[in-house]
Amino acid sequence: MVSFGTHSEFALPAIKIRNLNKYYAVQGKQVHALKNINLDIPKASIFGIIGKSGAGKSSLIRTLNGLEQLSDGSIYVQQQNLAELSHAQLIQLRQRIGMIFQHFNLMSAKTVYDNVALPLKVSSFAKVDIDQRVKEVLQLVGLSDKATYYPSQLSGGQKQRVGIARALVHHPEILLCDEATSALDPESTSAVLSLLKEINQKLGITIVLITHEMQVIREICDQVVVIDQGEIVESGQVWSVFSKPQQKITEELLSLEQLDIPLTYDLEKTSQHRLSILKLRYASALGQSPDLKLIFEQFDAPVHLIQSHVDSIQQHLIGSLVVAFASTEFDLATLSSKLAPYIAQVEVLGYAQSAH
Repeated sequence: MVSFGTHSEFALPAIKIRNLNKYYAVQGKQVHALKNINLDIPKASIFGIIGKSGAGKSSLIRTLNGLEQLSDGSIYVQQQNLAELSHAQLIQLRQRIGMIFQHFNLMSAKTVYDNVALPLKVSSFAKVDIDQRVKEVLQLVGLSDKATYYPSQLSGGQKQRVGIARALVHHPEILLCDEATSALDPESTSAVLSLLKEINQKLGITIVLITHEMQVIREICDQVVVIDQGEIVESGQVWSVFSKPQQKITEELLSLEQLDIPLTYDLEKTSQHRLSILKLRYASALGQSPDLKLIFEQFDAPVHLIQSHVDSIQQHLIGSLVVAFASTEFDLATLSSKLAPYIAQVEVLGYAQSAH
């Protein structure tokens, strides 16, 4: 079971998933889309769910507000079991869960104001209450001056801000974001992520963010789960997963840095060469960068630094060193143990002839 935070009776999760399975019938065959998902999502957190296309991310997020029915298992949202709710109760619960979509889903013939007001009009709110709430959320997302504009007059980032305002107009306790930034350029993506973080901090809203981009997870999430072929394969604090990925799929999604081995090393996968090319991943508190002298002293042969990368995530320095180790006859477990005080993970990338 994936679980984060403190789960006492005073700190119940916003969302609790137990033994969730989801099957679809596709061309007469049964497809197992979600497989035995167990997950606790803490209140007021920004929680990331990442996976490649077709991994089951969207199926999972649609079960959280009852848009998809479970095949078996249970989902509790704010301590309410979705399977036990009547249709009317489910509608009420959905008003406490905002949803942000990849392609904005705005009505082109309506103004920004009317797009944001629509959920309240459908719920028969009084006009004065609608006006107050719409102005409130438009100010929050920085679009007070665009209330009379139409979607065609807005940039992609502004359209998504309208989508966020619409999702917030019911004063939800949970915000579900389904690939909310994947249709945006990098600048707009950064602005939208900053806005989501601000909303989380100001309003204490639980945000569940579905994405296929690790950069999005890195920017704002507290915890992350990696989903692959309908299963949770890895989970943890974002800085921990970044510094020591356990699964190949996680490494593929991470792509923190482009491997740039000088051509003089002519990287091969066979060990019939004089050098081993290693990647050393590390994590340390800010202000406590690793001591390269101490690290290199753990090797019993010359070692040369080829490439380095460092990033700051959740008050940690997360980085990697790619080195050429002048030996192919060594025990990886023994070396990893010697490096353990300084290095979280050692990986053999391949082998090469001496560059000299």
